[in-house]
Amino acid sequence: MNNNQPLPWDNKRFWNWIAVARACHVVKQRLAKELAPLDIKLPHFDILANIYRSEGISQQDLAHKLLVGRSNISMLLPQIEKRGLIERRPDNGDKRVLRLYLTDKGREIARRGLDIEVGLIEMSMSTSTPEECDLVGDVMKRMIANMEEPYD
Repeated sequence: MNNNQPLPWDNKRFWNWIAVARACHVVKQRLAKELAPLDIKLPHFDILANIYRSEGISQQDLAHKLLVGRSNISMLLPQIEKRGLIERRPDNGDKRVLRLYLTDKGREIARRGLDIEVGLIEMSMSTSTPEECDLVGDVMKRMIANMEEPYD
């Protein structure tokens, strides 16, 4: 960067990007703190919540939803399974595929965690009107779509 180039922090978009990144970080920190009494870490909660929503999801589909590799999921699932929160069962049509199901204990933890998450969402978004919330969502969806496009 030479002395004639504008600095990143002179760009309003830079500060808006920092605000988005900070908001994401703060929300994750707060959610992790709020989940602590349930003795569940954020990556485990993400897995439980997605299985709760899509009972019988395959490990591969879960990894895709969570934007992580299958190896990450393969490392986390045994930890959750050992705690008696999930069960892995073979797919009826393809024995190579494992389907994920919550146990009663896992369903209870997921439900309580979702209640915590919804409470945090309501609290954090309460400073905005419904129209502003929609606008934030629309902008984030456009940003995601723009970032996911392949580079030419």
